Amino acid sequence: MRPSLRKDKREKVKRVKGKRTSNISPSSPFNLSTILLTPALLKNWPLPQPDEQGDKEERGRVLVVGGAREMPGAVILAATAALRAGAGKLRIATGRSIAQAVGVAIPEARVFSLPETKQGAIAASAAKSLADYASKVQAVLIGPGMIDEKAVTGIMKSLLPRLKDVTVVLDAACLSCFASASDWLHESKVKAILTPHAGEMARMLNIDAAVVRRDALSVAVRAAREFRAVIALKGSETFIVAPDGEAYANRAGNVGLATSGSGDTLSGIIAGLAARGADPVRAAAWGVYLHAKAGDRLALRMGKLGFLARELLDEIPQLMSEFDGRKKRGAI
Repeated sequence: MRPSLRKDKREKVKRVKGKRTSNISPSSPFNLSTILLTPALLKNWPLPQPDEQGDKEERGRVLVVGGAREMPGAVILAATAALRAGAGKLRIATGRSIAQAVGVAIPEARVFSLPETKQGAIAASAAKSLADYASKVQAVLIGPGMIDEKAVTGIMKSLLPRLKDVTVVLDAACLSCFASASDWLHESKVKAILTPHAGEMARMLNIDAAVVRRDALSVAVRAAREFRAVIALKGSETFIVAPDGEAYANRAGNVGLATSGSGDTLSGIIAGLAARGADPVRAAAWGVYLHAKAGDRLALRMGKLGFLARELLDEIPQLMSEFDGRKKRGAI
């Protein structure tokens, strides 16, 4: 159940005036509005909670697909984030050359070894196996550390039609595929969440990145409708938009979050929340907020510059526990 729009604080966001240099439709609505993400709002829009007597299956299974010979750390960050967000069982699918190292780095995971290209990226021929692995989980994250766009396009083209009844989070290299195939999700039987930053969104819509930064909310609304997915458009102010136009804004966080691996941790948190049963809008909104607040807490202790993406993850369980109405904890 989503929070009531009548009770929650709403903030009107005016479009930036001036000559437009994009191909955004002139009919795009001028009176766009968002709901500001706050602790009060999230407490009235709680995450699914497992029964105290429940087992790890009740908390959901998540599959993280990613990594390459040059970037094994990205899939490790994203997969760890999914567990920190509360997913019960973790599966990782990554390239053959790094699978063993990834398994050692995350002993809680079951790791599947995938065929690779000569450059050490996951090969397109992995799609059939990935579809089988994905059929056994509640949420799938695809993208962290995937570096060969041609191979990624082949995987997406073959994999997406095979998936059903699962929430799919797409990040990093997966996002560029939408520049030439904006309708890939139109006939899909999945619930999708896309997590681009401004540069990725610009490539997806074939517009200038400056347009995205100047008019981020309008662009996110357009993308959600065009791709038929929940969009989390990352920036100093992050917008989470559903295909029906429902939109949330996050202003928590700080410049320290603009660091290597930060996006991988965010997509992993969102996937973990989706595995627990959160619908795509809620998973994206909560994931963005938790990620941002983790950065704020690290900034208070360490300063805004220099904390690492991996350090964000230790903050997530405590942040979530402070929203749990079954326990009395400190204020957010």
